[in-house]
Amino acid sequence: MTKNMHVYQAIAQATADHGVDTMFGLMGDANLFMVDSFVRDCDGRFVPAAHEGSSVLMALAYAHVAGKVAVATVTHGPALTNCVTALTEGARGHIPMVLLAGDTPVANPRHLQGIDQREVVKATGAGFVQLRAPETVAMDVAQAFYRAQVERRPIVLNMPADFMWQEAEHKAQVLEVFTAPGGVAPGDILDEAIGMIASARRPLILAGGGAVAARDQLIKLADRLEAPLATTLKAKGLFNGHPYNIDIFGTLSTPAAYDLIAQSDCIICFGTALHDFTTDRGKLMTDKRIIQVDIEPTAIGGGLHPDAALVADSGLTADTILYWLDEAEIAASGFTRELDIETLTAHPLGSNKTAEGYVNYVQALERLEEALPKDRALVTDGGRFMTEVWCRISAPNPQSFVVTANFGSIGLGLQEAIGAGLAAPDQPVVMFSGDGGFMMGGINEFNTAVRLGLDLIVIVANDSAYGAEHIQFLDRKMDPSLTEFHWPSFAGIAKSLGGEGIEVRNSTDLEEAIAGLKTRKGPTLIELHLDPHDVPRMRI
Repeated sequence: MTKNMHVYQAIAQATADHGVDTMFGLMGDANLFMVDSFVRDCDGRFVPAAHEGSSVLMALAYAHVAGKVAVATVTHGPALTNCVTALTEGARGHIPMVLLAGDTPVANPRHLQGIDQREVVKATGAGFVQLRAPETVAMDVAQAFYRAQVERRPIVLNMPADFMWQEAEHKAQVLEVFTAPGGVAPGDILDEAIGMIASARRPLILAGGGAVAARDQLIKLADRLEAPLATTLKAKGLFNGHPYNIDIFGTLSTPAAYDLIAQSDCIICFGTALHDFTTDRGKLMTDKRIIQVDIEPTAIGGGLHPDAALVADSGLTADTILYWLDEAEIAASGFTRELDIETLTAHPLGSNKTAEGYVNYVQALERLEEALPKDRALVTDGGRFMTEVWCRISAPNPQSFVVTANFGSIGLGLQEAIGAGLAAPDQPVVMFSGDGGFMMGGINEFNTAVRLGLDLIVIVANDSAYGAEHIQFLDRKMDPSLTEFHWPSFAGIAKSLGGEGIEVRNSTDLEEAIAGLKTRKGPTLIELHLDPHDVPRMRI
């Protein structure tokens, strides 16, 4: 059915035609009427952020947790440049979302906020779609959504402001995306891969973020081979509950698991690009056969050259390998019969001492792991403190685990925690951040979480310094004072922004903070005061 409307209404309606009911953003000259139409004409929900980049980050986490394309919107010029880090984070993380970005009027090339927006977007690794004319609105929006899904990255739809009040005929246009994955075709490479697996005495199965949907098939294959299971950081929690799950593979492994990986003779990798931190810069992959399976051709061979590479769906490939192992009556390896899984998954605690007025970070994390809500979504910022969080704080499954470290930035966690909370409103969100990251990106959106009434627990590790840099000065016996900051009370800031805030300087304070979580009524911040000279080093 065709309807006559203004372009701003057509954009809103075309977005709603794709099943979108939530839009994150910040309004400006080029998008305010579209947002108004999305809310009033399409019964949509608009989530206003305090900063444009925040709206993109919220959408990224929403897409990850909800499992669908998310949408954000900003206006032109500086609004878009404020999104550069967030778009890069999304592109590096292969997260499908659409950013409806206004642009300055085509008729005014000397507009104060004019910029070549295509080139800005191109630099981030995101895709770009130009709104061509009033009559192409529905097709252009459909193209942006289609590309977001098949390219698995953010796509920016560029909307000139001078189109908005022009007349348009709108007819729903939705491009169906073929998402059925391909299986592995019979051939020499498959035969070679199966031969390597069949002859392995100590095989291990590694799953990354691209293999999350194949959980059941990978477990069947592991059980058939009697091989332990491990995940990359992105797939943390995938094999929770399995008796031979050794958890994260690589520099974040326990010492015992690291040694076990080094002793294995064949690693079957599903849905992982084998990042340097996963392989410990290749050290963990030496003197063993590597089989890499991924639906994305560019993921293969990026970190190291595998002995066999299969461009195919992880689940179907696991089923195929299992079938031929059974047909050939290959005996199980017996590898898991040798394992003491409790030893393999126990991270050392180290000393429980710390200076007066500070809490021991590792001991605090262990206690929080026991006390925090079990059905949580776990969101982590970047920075020095996060590697211990990744190792010691569990996530129920990969979909409920949001890592904001695709670009190595800090200051992105609180924004993504908001998106995660809105995607799964019945699930409490726990977000960990360092002090520098919270100052950079958390303060300006904590009140957004308050306004939305989210069930959010924020734990800020405050060592009054930029810790990674602080360590480098100390290692070279140099004065680290340039890295040190006298921050305000984060707990006090949380209260001033409408939430709850609790300061923790010792184990008694920590127990009181944990007890207070039982009666929390909105966003709550726990500030852990840490000694900058006594914080565990990053494990990467």
